[in-house]
Amino acid sequence: MHTRRIGDVEVSAIGLGGMPMSIEGRPDEARSLATIHAALDAGVTLIDTADAYHRDAHEVGHNETLIAKALASHDLGKDVLVATKGGHLRPGDGSWTLDGSPRHLKEACEASLRRLGVEAIGLYQFHRPDPRVPYAESVGAIRDLLDEGKILMAGISNANPERIGQANEILGGRLVSVQNQFSPAFRSSEPELRLCDELGIAFLPWSPLGGISRAGELGSAYAPFARVAEAHGVSPQQVCLAWMLAKSPVVVPIPGSSRPETIRDSLRAVDLVLTAEEIAELDAV
Repeated sequence: MHTRRIGDVEVSAIGLGGMPMSIEGRPDEARSLATIHAALDAGVTLIDTADAYHRDAHEVGHNETLIAKALASHDLGKDVLVATKGGHLRPGDGSWTLDGSPRHLKEACEASLRRLGVEAIGLYQFHRPDPRVPYAESVGAIRDLLDEGKILMAGISNANPERIGQANEILGGRLVSVQNQFSPAFRSSEPELRLCDELGIAFLPWSPLGGISRAGELGSAYAPFARVAEAHGVSPQQVCLAWMLAKSPVVVPIPGSSRPETIRDSLRAVDLVLTAEEIAELDAV
């Protein structure tokens, strides 16, 4: 497995996104555990989760609990950086709400610590800006958690360039990651990716294959990805992830998965080398 860096931690160049294993349409626990274990066996050392990755109102943190169980039951579990997030909520009716208040973020972090069974969270990220709370107050809570040793590294998610700069300043230059949506279908985070490249901050594309319902259609929706995939004898999904990795050494995609075979396929992208012409063709989509 090729590696990249988040802060001072070396991680697999591609991580595993845990959300599909806990929200609507999720598989049974046995298949989810098998998926996480398959990722570990293939060299994954970064798993992304959040307290909001659950389906029903009474099961907040379902995905964190699932990941903790999977890691505890595998020999390689101790070597994994778990990145979780706070500030997004699911009332249980399928909707998503926000609470970026410092009080909530600190309480959410404490709950995530308990579910993950750790003394400090490896990477904790502010999930999404709350328009009712000044951004500086939300990030200030993350700074406090970092200063208190409750978290080892701090990141933000769903942030524009201005907020990346603001967060890094509030954190005293200790911002290590930005997690934004980025895929062939969602290219508006290019400015954030470029800024992260300039600053040496890890950029973690979420839904890099287009999302749970569209990942399987990537090749049919974007012909250049299918053409390049055919030329290399690989899947369009592998081409997509290799294309992202080629954009910058700070990019660490976190494709979601709920099947061992799909995460294994995604991880093969680390060995796929695209030509400059192929990258240009994919960039033009």
